[in-house]
Amino acid sequence: MTGSAIFASCSGVPEGDGDEHAVPEALADLGFKTRWAVWDDATVDFGAADIVVLRATWDYAERRDEFLSWAESVPALSNSAEVARWNTDKSYLAELGDAGVAVVPTTLIAPGDGTPRWPKGDFVLKPAIGAGSRGVGKFSPEGAEYAASHLKSLHDADHTVVMQPYQSSVDTDGELALVFFGGVYSHAFSKAAMLGRELDESGLWVTEKLGSAQPPAAFRALAEDVLDATAALLGILRAELLYARVDLVAGPDGRPLLLELELVEPSLGFRQTDAAAAWRFASAVRQQLS
Repeated sequence: MTGSAIFASCSGVPEGDGDEHAVPEALADLGFKTRWAVWDDATVDFGAADIVVLRATWDYAERRDEFLSWAESVPALSNSAEVARWNTDKSYLAELGDAGVAVVPTTLIAPGDGTPRWPKGDFVLKPAIGAGSRGVGKFSPEGAEYAASHLKSLHDADHTVVMQPYQSSVDTDGELALVFFGGVYSHAFSKAAMLGRELDESGLWVTEKLGSAQPPAAFRALAEDVLDATAALLGILRAELLYARVDLVAGPDGRPLLLELELVEPSLGFRQTDAAAAWRFASAVRQQLS
């Protein structure tokens, strides 16, 4: 099989952050010619590619309607426009929780809902539509007035807000990101706490400290449950997801909880795992076309 692949990015990082450096070569070995293109570049014929892979479209949050309209215009998009619409609004966490998945307890606060009852411990407020930890704030019960101010600023910007109890394990253990290609587990990597860190020079994401990791069995099992529940909610097969990154944290009792599910444009930790991961990804790309 031969074909052409476009990795979709944004103008701030037109060729991504370097994480996929080995992937084009792996795709070339399977007969694919790969190039990068900015998603809103009107001169690019995305419809001519055999597959368009969402990779670094990190400015979508401020232009979500425009981004989704573009996604729906691309016939061979992975992950699909339907998946992007669902996953770019963090209310999916509440849906997964209602489906029985162990998620970090999530409350959605829409504009006009008024001031909620704040959690008894530290908690986080973040926009339901957002990326890169932008607009995320951590608050204590004693700082309720600051939380209320942050909530108002997000509501004034017409954001529905996600409220979650802060998981203190992030401070010591960070997050564990489990990566799947074509619905099959590939590898995992660790992510240190991001709250309070600085944005990188592009202003699109918060700098992270990443490392290789081997997930405990309970974390693997929850990640599998997350993908099963997601596929059921979307009415698709797991194999239709070219990639998925399941971000988990340890809850107060040590059991894993879903913090976020990334199906649109996450870094996939190629630099934090074995070299064969690029081959596994290339094989999943080929699978999408078969």
